[in-house]
Amino acid sequence: MEKPWLQHYPAGVPANIDPNAYPSVVDMLEECFNRFSDRPAYYFMGKMLTFHQIDTMSLQFGAYLRSRGLEPGDRIALMMPNIMQNPIAMFGALRAGLVLVNTNPLYTPREMRHQFVDAGVKAIVIAENFAANLQQVIGDTQIKTVILTSIGEMLGLKGSIVNFVIRKVKKMVPKFHLPNTVSFTAAIKEGQKFTIQPFPSSPDDTIALQYTGGTTGVSKGTMLTNRNLVANMLQIRAWLAPLFKEGEQPIVLCPLPMYHIFSFTVNCLAFMNCGGSNVLIVNARDLPALIKDWKKHKPNIVTGVNTLFNGLLNHPQFDSIDFSSLRACVGGAMAIQRSVAERWQQRTGCQLTEGYGMTESSPVLCVNPTDQSMRIGTIGMPVPSTDVRIVDDNGNPLPPGPDHVGEIQARGPQIMKGYWQRPDATAETIKDGWLCTGDIGFMHPDGYFQIVDRKKDMILVSGFNVYPNEIEDVLAMHPKILESAAVGISDDKSGEVVKVFIVKKDASLTVEEVLMHCRENLTGYKVPKQVVFREQLPKTNVGKILRRELRDENH
Repeated sequence: MEKPWLQHYPAGVPANIDPNAYPSVVDMLEECFNRFSDRPAYYFMGKMLTFHQIDTMSLQFGAYLRSRGLEPGDRIALMMPNIMQNPIAMFGALRAGLVLVNTNPLYTPREMRHQFVDAGVKAIVIAENFAANLQQVIGDTQIKTVILTSIGEMLGLKGSIVNFVIRKVKKMVPKFHLPNTVSFTAAIKEGQKFTIQPFPSSPDDTIALQYTGGTTGVSKGTMLTNRNLVANMLQIRAWLAPLFKEGEQPIVLCPLPMYHIFSFTVNCLAFMNCGGSNVLIVNARDLPALIKDWKKHKPNIVTGVNTLFNGLLNHPQFDSIDFSSLRACVGGAMAIQRSVAERWQQRTGCQLTEGYGMTESSPVLCVNPTDQSMRIGTIGMPVPSTDVRIVDDNGNPLPPGPDHVGEIQARGPQIMKGYWQRPDATAETIKDGWLCTGDIGFMHPDGYFQIVDRKKDMILVSGFNVYPNEIEDVLAMHPKILESAAVGISDDKSGEVVKVFIVKKDASLTVEEVLMHCRENLTGYKVPKQVVFREQLPKTNVGKILRRELRDENH
C-alpha cells in the first residue's frame, strides 16, 4: 500500500522500529534500571525514588508475590491512583511473570466483580480508599492474596499526616473488613527473604489484560503482549526523539492515571525507556495542587486529555506558571478541541499535539508531529512500522481525500493478540491482520488522517469509553423502568456526557431514583447527567431502539 505520510515524517523519526529489540518488557525495564540507576524515576508529593530504588523494591515485591504461591501467567489486579506503589507493583508483578489487570479505582462493586471474575484474578494490590467495594465482591472471585496500601504509605512521617487527613478529616476511606491482608511495605520487606525463580518468557506472551468497553457493552480484556507493548513504547520514543538530545532526561508531568492504557504505555514505559522522570499527580482534578507540582518540577512534557488542558486554561493560577521548560504537550484518549489547542499555544508557547489510538493498539496508532507541521483538527500520521487505511463498507481501500470517507483500519506490531476468552469478538475486530477501529474518517493526500465520526454508539466522557448497552443494562435492573436508551450529548467540560431516555414501568419513578440507582452501579463518569422520561422510544421494524434519532434531537 502507498504510504504518503512517510514523505512528511519529522526529521529524525525513522519509518520503522524493531519490535524485537527487547524480548520482553522486563528485559527493557532491567536495561533501564542498569542504565539510569541513579537518576530520579518518580516524584510524588515531595518524595523521589531513583531507578535503582524502583529496581530493588519491584524485585522484592515480585519475589513476595511468588512466595505467596502465584505462578507465571496468573492475573493480578492493580487498583490505585497515581502513587509510588503503582509502578513498583506493576514492574514487580511483571518480573514475577504475572499478567497485569489494571483496574479503575472508581469502579463500582458490579464493575469490579465482572472484571475480576472474567480475568480470573488471583491477587490484588488495592488502595484502602476502595477496599470497602472489594469486600462486597471478593467472595465471588478467585482472589486469595490482598495487598493493601494507602496514599501516604511510602511518604515517611509526611505520609502519616497525609493518611490522617484522608481518613479522619476528608473521610475518604469507608469502613471495611478484609481478613488476611498485608501492607505494601510489609510485602516488600518480606520479599527480601526470597528470589524470583527463572521462568520461560516469549515476545508473544500476554502480559497485560487491559479492559475496554465494546459494541456489545460487555467489558472485554484486551490481551497485550510483550511485543505489543515493546513496539508501541519504541514507536512513541522514536516519535518524540527529535525533542531531546541523547542523554537528556525529560521531566514528565503525569496527571493521567496509570491504569489508563495511554499513561501506562506513554508514561510508564516510553519515558522510562529514555531515562525520564515522571511527576505523579494523584488527583488531576485538584488543579491548584497540579499547578504547584508543575511550578516545582518544571516539566518538559505534559500528557493529558482535552478536559484537563481546558480546565487549566480556565484556572486563575495558570498564567503564573513559567512555561519556558516545555518541549511538548500531548493530548490523547479523547479529541482535542480546536479552540483549546489554539488557546493553549497562545498561552504557553507550546503546541498541544493530538494523538490517536485505542486500547486494542497498545494504544498509539497516529500522532501529530511535534514541530511546526502539526495540523490541528487531524490525528496526525501513523507512527513508525504502522499502516493505516480507509475502507468502504465492503472492506475495499479508499483513495485519499475528504470525499472518500470510510472506516479507519490499522495494522502494526502494537495490535493486540485478541480479546481474552472471546474469539468471536476478536474475529469481528481483527480481519486479515487489520484492526477495525469503528472510527470513521479520511486520509489527506499527504498522509494526515482526520476523524469525522466515532463508533456510532460509543460515548466519550473525558477520554473514557462509555457504551450505551452497559448503561441500559444497569437501568433494566430497576423494577420501575420498562425500557431505556442512552446517548452521548456534547459538553464543554468533558467532551460528552450521558443522557438517558426512559419509559416508565411504574408512574411513581423519579429522576432522583434513577440517578441513585446509577450511582450505585456505575462509575461516576458513566452516570447520566440528564434523564428524560418518554411515553415510547423510536424503534426499527424489528424493535431495535434507534439511538441515532435520539442523538439527533440534541444537535
